[in-house]
Amino acid sequence: MSFEVPIGPQHPIHVEPLMLRLKVEGELIIDVDVDVSYIHRGIEKGLEVRTYLQGLYLAERICGICNCAHSLCYCLNVEQLLGKEVPPRANYLRIIVEELSRIHSHLLWIGHYFHTLGFETLFMYFWRDRERIMDMIELITGNRVITSYNVIGGVRRDITPEIESKLRKTIEYVRERMNYYDKVIDSEPSLLGRLQGVGVLKPADAISLGTVGPHLRASGIKHDVRLDDPYSGHDEVPFNVVTYDTCDCYARVKVRMGEVLESLNMISYALDNLPSGDYRLKIPPFFKAPEGESLSRVEAPRGELVHYSISNGGMNPYRYKVRTPTLANLLSVAVMLKSKGDYEVYIADVPAILGGIDPCICCTARVIITDEVKKKRRVTTLTELERYAREREVRKS
Repeated sequence: MSFEVPIGPQHPIHVEPLMLRLKVEGELIIDVDVDVSYIHRGIEKGLEVRTYLQGLYLAERICGICNCAHSLCYCLNVEQLLGKEVPPRANYLRIIVEELSRIHSHLLWIGHYFHTLGFETLFMYFWRDRERIMDMIELITGNRVITSYNVIGGVRRDITPEIESKLRKTIEYVRERMNYYDKVIDSEPSLLGRLQGVGVLKPADAISLGTVGPHLRASGIKHDVRLDDPYSGHDEVPFNVVTYDTCDCYARVKVRMGEVLESLNMISYALDNLPSGDYRLKIPPFFKAPEGESLSRVEAPRGELVHYSISNGGMNPYRYKVRTPTLANLLSVAVMLKSKGDYEVYIADVPAILGGIDPCICCTARVIITDEVKKKRRVTTLTELERYAREREVRKS
């Protein structure tokens, strides 16, 4: 006998509104439906009624944790429309803050992930060390969370020798701590029992489902926008793409742990080879972009982030579209939560599997609807959903 267990839209395992409808037999999950249609903040439409400069500060509020990735992707998009290239020093400064934000995001996720699984001490340790990174972000940008550091044409401020010295000390401290945590995780049997063999996503499934970011690399797929489609000086700063082949929740932790160390190395390299010169182009605040289309991609902490815009020659975009990593990774959650053959998934595994993709529902900001007539699922914006509802009413009448 099977019955339904709802998890959400408000639930302790995830603070954002998300509904998982689990079909279970005893403790075994045999089917799942994922519903993310509880939030739509209208940010894309907001970007279309603001000037390009005003839109920058809205774009980086799509996600607080990934604000640097969103502002960088937005700036690259507009700079591409304008045909502008930022100074080399600006590219390196962008990399430094981008990688600091990646470390901040990964440490936040790892700490919160262990908290969800019941390991409170590791949660406290990781968030304590995350504070060191937050202090560096504040020292460089002036802000701890919403940095407002990237601007169209470069960055908002330069770094001083004093800041560089403090940053190097922090890098060495965090590197030492990450090496220690790596040993702790691999030697804790109760933790390994919650992670190993749980949430298995085979490489073929990861590719077919369009998975991105650390979630994809934890399935052994070497894909990273910084390497495959370099932007903002990433072709000049060497790094290794961290992958793992166990394809489970353990691999997702290990990939992010490795990426923290790689980000620390990238920051050190950028500081050692920081070009001289200007850090920003002089671009007037109220400008018109030439007619055309622009698409930019960056490797956000959660994976590939895409910004797309259409310009009709005005002071604001005619159309602006954002595809966030969580939207790409949600399909794999439905696959990983289903028991198949020898692969069994229990209700207790839900926090580990869902949390493993590092979900951010607020920046996903989309609605998935099903056309019961055509049996098709598609992702749409709220305005399109309203139009779809009106069309159905017309067909009924």
